[in-house]
Amino acid sequence: MAKSVLILCGDYMEDYEVMVPFQALLAYGVSVHAVCPGKKAGDVCRTAVHQGLGHQSHLDCGGNAMTLGMIGSRDAGWTYSESRGHNFTVNATFDEVDASKYDGLVIPGGRAPEYLAMNESVFGLGSVRGRKCTAYPAVGPALIAAGAHWVEPETMSACVIDGNLITAATYIGHPGFIQLFVKALGGTITGSDKRILFLCGSTKGINKGNGKTNACPLMITSSVHHQSTQA
Repeated sequence: MAKSVLILCGDYMEDYEVMVPFQALLAYGVSVHAVCPGKKAGDVCRTAVHQGLGHQSHLDCGGNAMTLGMIGSRDAGWTYSESRGHNFTVNATFDEVDASKYDGLVIPGGRAPEYLAMNESVFGLGSVRGRKCTAYPAVGPALIAAGAHWVEPETMSACVIDGNLITAATYIGHPGFIQLFVKALGGTITGSDKRILFLCGSTKGINKGNGKTNACPLMITSSVHHQSTQA
């Protein structure tokens, strides 16, 4: 029987953090329902794109100085730029779903959790009390206050698993997060000996220093393992 997953959405959730798991799980053959309190199937949630830039230093949850850097580095800190992302269309009606009937729950980061945490309609979907978890460093104090065992992320790709609870620091950790999530659903991941080439490019020009700007050549930036699963 195909597995089913519920994604709890809200306006200005982080763009990648909803789009990537939603599409990846569908690709793996998982039935995915994306819902938002107060919205019906076909309604739109606005998303936000978060990008760390690196301007100040702050303290981490252990009182250690952290220099802000790009998201993805150990130094990634607590502030970031925020811009308007894509519109994301929910495909199910919140008031018509029963969360207990699903095999998994995904809660994207971004702005949405800030107010969803105060929405009585989502109370009871789960608790972090007594559980090990990680997140973007600025979320640490809130998780500690909620009774979680906070795990400071070594990098912004960090993932932590505690039983059936899987948490990630940022969207940089999607490869690990999605692998762990699919395995928790009972999926089998194969094809690690396969490789896929991504051919990337930029729309920005390169300033040659002589007043002329040439188009940026296409660059091969990465190769990734192909993965398939049966869930």
